[in-house]
Parts: sequence; structure tokens; C-alpha cells
Amino acid sequence: MRLNLDKIAVIYNPEIEGTVFVAKNIKQKFDGAANLYNIDNMPDDPDFVVVVGGDGTLLKCARKYSALDIPLFGFNMGRLGFLAQAMPDEVDLVVNKIKSGDFRIEKRIMLKCPTTNAIALNDMVIRGATFSRTSTLNLYINGIKLCSYLADGLIISTPTGSTAYALSAGGPIISPEIECFVVVPICPHTLNARPIVIPANEYIKVTTLDAPKDFQITADGQDARIIKNEICVEKNDKYARLLLLNKNGNHFYDVLREKLHWGMAPNK
Repeated sequence: MRLNLDKIAVIYNPEIEGTVFVAKNIKQKFDGAANLYNIDNMPDDPDFVVVVGGDGTLLKCARKYSALDIPLFGFNMGRLGFLAQAMPDEVDLVVNKIKSGDFRIEKRIMLKCPTTNAIALNDMVIRGATFSRTSTLNLYINGIKLCSYLADGLIISTPTGSTAYALSAGGPIISPEIECFVVVPICPHTLNARPIVIPANEYIKVTTLDAPKDFQITADGQDARIIKNEICVEKNDKYARLLLLNKNGNHFYDVLREKLHWGMAPNK
């Protein structure tokens, strides 16, 4: 596979130690085709984006560049690094594989809130405006009422986000190749409230009878908005495009096992 590498944006998060040094190293390896940008000053027209930071940095870039169909690759300088797949000592390997076309690009579905036009790669979290107490949240799928949750909130997650907040709240892990969403209640006050997986073409609406009828909806844990009366969430018409290197141990299941220690027996 080949990628246009005439205009490469190397975007770094200055709040994470060491990102500037790594970003400068990456720029040098691309032989003058790359320029450095702060995460708060992202360009509008690169051909390809290299992200230096944590998963949060990559999520912010994905929300911007999905609309432009621009692929992303992440170097992990944070903690888990589930989306940002390479480490700083792999710069030479990464650049060589990208230059030689030894990679693939995965399309990842995203969420959209039509009311605010906010989008998310991982998840959207809905809470009542009064954070100090639980809320009664009515969930509708395609206009049909499914259930009422008495809970601290709801997580609506993509398969990409199923290994993030949704997982810690008791949701399932979903392969990113499946186009679906999962709705996970946060600390529900009933034993029969369970996560539900729905097709990605379903239309989700959440309402409440609580007063005030205000919600906070947060996209990827970063973009928070207040909405009155009801919240609607649906599949975004654009995909995030993640560049993945062709190398051993780079499949979703490999990453799941290595980074989350999934299904591994404890050490004796």
C-alpha cells in the first residue's frame, strides 16, 4: 500500500514529557516532508498525521481529521497506549515501514450527536446535569422505548471504545471490525440493567423525567456539552482512519492480550 507523504504533520502533546524530542526525531527521519505542530495548533491540510502523545492526544486528532479522511499513526508517550501503537524507540522501524508501504489502514466507526455536531471515536457519556445524584434515563432505539435506567449515567461506545470506559463499567470487548454500538449503564441501581449491543445503523435517544431536564454529554472524555430535554446519538457519516503497521503482534487480539493481559493466568 502507498500513501502520499508530501505533507506530513507530526502533532505532539507538550503536556507529556519527552514528546517534543520524539517529534523532532520523527520529523528528521521523514527527510524534510514533515512539520511539527502543537496539539492546540493542528493544520487543516496534511496528507498524513503522526501523533506523539497518549491515546487522548490521538482521539483529539481523530475527531478533527476523520472529516478530511486523513490517516493517523500514534506513538505512545502516555500510559496504556491502546490506540497509539508504537513506542519512541521504534521510530526507525515505523518510518521505514511507512515509506515502504508495509502497513494497512483500518476504518473505525464513530459516534455523532446531531444536536451539538460533536463526534467521538471512543464513546459518548451521558449524565444528568445534577452530578451529585443518580438520574432516571429513558433509552429509546429507533423511537422504541427499550428501558429506563436509574443510574449515574450511560456510556454509548464504539467497538474502538469498548476497551476504554465502557469496559471498566462492565461492558463487553468488541472487535473493531464489527460495526455496532454498546450501551452501558454507569452504576445502575438494579441487577437487571445490563449492557446492550446494537447495530451501528440504529438511532439512539435518551430522555429523562428528572428536573431539571438537562444533560451533559461528553465526547471521548474531552468535549463536554449541556443539552436540554433529550439527547440523540447516531453513527457518524465519516470514519477515523488508523494506520497500522504490518508486523507480528500487531493484531487487535495481540494488543488485547499484551496491553490488557486479557485471559492470562496469574503468575505463580
